[in-house]
Amino acid sequence: MSEPAIVPPAQPWAEPWRTIGVTGTNGKTSTTVLAAAAIQAAARRVFSSTTLDYRIDGEALAVERSWPGFLAAAEQCDRLGGRHAVVEITSQALARGYATRWRYDVGVFTNLSPDHFKTHGSWEHYLASKAQLFVHLPAHGAAVLNARDPAAGLIERVTPVGVRRLWFGAPSRGPALHEEDLAARAVEVSPWGTRISLQPSPLAEALGGALELALVGEVFAENALAAACAAHAVGIDADAIRAGLARCPGVPGRFELFQRTGPVIAVDYAHTADALVRTCATARALAGAGRVIVVFGAGGDGDAGKRGPMGAAVGAAADLAVVTTDNPRHEDPRAIAAMLVAGIERGGPARVVLEADRARAIALALAEARPEDVVVIAGKGHETGQTIGEQTLPFSDREVLRALLGSREEVA
Repeated sequence: MSEPAIVPPAQPWAEPWRTIGVTGTNGKTSTTVLAAAAIQAAARRVFSSTTLDYRIDGEALAVERSWPGFLAAAEQCDRLGGRHAVVEITSQALARGYATRWRYDVGVFTNLSPDHFKTHGSWEHYLASKAQLFVHLPAHGAAVLNARDPAAGLIERVTPVGVRRLWFGAPSRGPALHEEDLAARAVEVSPWGTRISLQPSPLAEALGGALELALVGEVFAENALAAACAAHAVGIDADAIRAGLARCPGVPGRFELFQRTGPVIAVDYAHTADALVRTCATARALAGAGRVIVVFGAGGDGDAGKRGPMGAAVGAAADLAVVTTDNPRHEDPRAIAAMLVAGIERGGPARVVLEADRARAIALALAEARPEDVVVIAGKGHETGQTIGEQTLPFSDREVLRALLGSREEVA
């Protein structure tokens, strides 16, 4: 095994910085935001970069998302005394060499599922892109790895000797494949938040044996465990980690609740089979004896092979699946819907309703919902446009919901 690569700082002023890089298929943005919240709770100024925006101490910056924009935003944080950063880094960025443009002291691997295989040409190239973050970790760094994802073992093999390993895990992903430094024993979800009971370990004991989140969903338990390990790796104390995770308001469009009772209504960015499985599991846990209603579609010009599994995930967990248009791009929305319906029928007993107009599909789901039900509008999350052909037209699930709920909306 080769020694760790020495990656120079992007700018001389960045040398004293400690940076956490977060990669994986799902959960990158939430993990980034949670880790930044933990660092901020330790009274340390923190710069965060996600696919949504750049922030300093949680406040969004009016800076374009580009490499010059990244450097300008980071330097602004440096001038304010900040020495910590948490950066969401996609496989596409890693494939373009971004792991060597900035020194990452801690790498976080959330999970791997077949969302961008077509973009990279193969599963091997997709995984190799993710691995670039870990190949270049310095000797003083740490790799935070999902002990319940088989791909994490491959990531661990290419991580240089001497780099510290920290393993996390949540039961929703299956059995542990490696001894865990921080793991959930049980996860309790309510419309008001998520409680994680921790398996005994030195880090779990320091954290008081449990973590409380304002975010709603079992998937956020996994994200929080990863964030806690990453914050611990850059020297944040346990009290700050616990407080920061508890105060973190979450991410727009990531199981974002617009109504907590009668019925529960959420918008979620889930657009892969893996993400839909977890989102639907959260909805089922919240519904109890009520029904789960899911509005979803699939994007065009992407990996058509994921549509059947996406449909199967919803078919197995939902009572009513409202199949609609996502971002069809250059594909026929009816052909995309047919693939989703075929998957739903293979997956389980969910009743299917087709409604191509997304706004009408959301209205239909709300009209169908009873007070004890849970409605999830999945696939687009925070997005504010819908791409059809060459045009991206204004469209927001969140704004459609706000208009439909009107004075009934409970959550700002």
